[in-house]
Amino acid sequence: MTTPERPPLWTPSFCAVAAGNFLLFFSFYLLLPILPMYVGETFGVDKAITGMVLASYTIMALLVRPVSGYMVDTFPRKKLLLICYTIFMLFFCGYLLAGTLILFTLIRATHGAAFGLVTVSNSTMAIDIMPAQRRGEGIGYYGVSNNLAMAIGPSLSLYFYESLHEFTPIFMISVVTSFLGLCCVSMIKAPVKAVEQPSKTLSLDRFILVKGLPEMLPVILFSFSYGILSTYLAVYGRTEVGITGGTGLFFVIMACGLVMSRLRVGQMLNRGLVWQSVATGMLICLLGLALFVIFRVPVGFYLAAFVLGVGFGTMCSALQAMFINLAPNSRRGTANSTYFTAWDLGIGLGVFIGGHIAEVASYAMAYRVGLCVSAVGFMIFYFVVRYHFERNKLR
Repeated sequence: MTTPERPPLWTPSFCAVAAGNFLLFFSFYLLLPILPMYVGETFGVDKAITGMVLASYTIMALLVRPVSGYMVDTFPRKKLLLICYTIFMLFFCGYLLAGTLILFTLIRATHGAAFGLVTVSNSTMAIDIMPAQRRGEGIGYYGVSNNLAMAIGPSLSLYFYESLHEFTPIFMISVVTSFLGLCCVSMIKAPVKAVEQPSKTLSLDRFILVKGLPEMLPVILFSFSYGILSTYLAVYGRTEVGITGGTGLFFVIMACGLVMSRLRVGQMLNRGLVWQSVATGMLICLLGLALFVIFRVPVGFYLAAFVLGVGFGTMCSALQAMFINLAPNSRRGTANSTYFTAWDLGIGLGVFIGGHIAEVASYAMAYRVGLCVSAVGFMIFYFVVRYHFERNKLR
């Protein structure tokens, strides 16, 4: 029975925002594994150019993150969410119209800006809906919707491609699912929240959580390896591991680890074990990356998927909670955008630099670099950032 001390989490609005998030990321992940192949086959460019084109999405998302945090904290959140989600949906149609590499790059980059806006809007709305007493648990469950999308989206995408050898149906599915996500978020009953009036004088802390700057560095370094991992997985599996038709299973196994860890880490966060959860997740990620790099056989490939899922699921939920705990309630949008800014910056660097490393060396070398970069990220977090968080946290 629900008590005043334990208010309900799974309200209709929370279900709607979680479903909208699942469909948003499903449409995103549906395209992720086939885009390197699509760009290469359609426009006949090399790996380095492909990396630059794909990185444009993340770069634009990165550039709008600080602005999106300011907008979420300043304007009515549900109206902003609906506008951003609609724009995000419409850009999927643009891929079908891109007949040149320049036009495709322009559409891809602009779509990244829409992604940056809608993800901050939706995640901040979710935190508004969660009861404060169950926020750690709520963040974990909300993250599960991302992870389910990660499992189903790439697997379905690769299945369609391997069966049909056509890209158009995959783009069409993204259009439909993003429209369904828009329908879901339109049903949210947003709580009445006081929003800040636009200030005549804008300062840096209106766009980024200044207290969270040290926390951003380890996020960037770990998401660097994730950017390489998620973008070049299909090509790596084919060229380095010899897996020609089962890379989609990697995402399914990884998502199983993500879901399991999300459910567990929520309880740890509710007990206040924030930096401890981050450190644990980082160590598990390092183990998974080491398995991925060292054992280039199918067994090692899929075992690494599960370990990486547990690691990233534990780490990412706790990192988002860390940024939220550094900010007052009126700055939740800024806190979320700061976290996502760091994550996007790392992914963008990983996609861009990883493509160049693969061009001059190999994909295996790109993943080895990702492992080393993540190891540096853990050292910075454990010896510097965790002390900064303990001194500056508000709750």
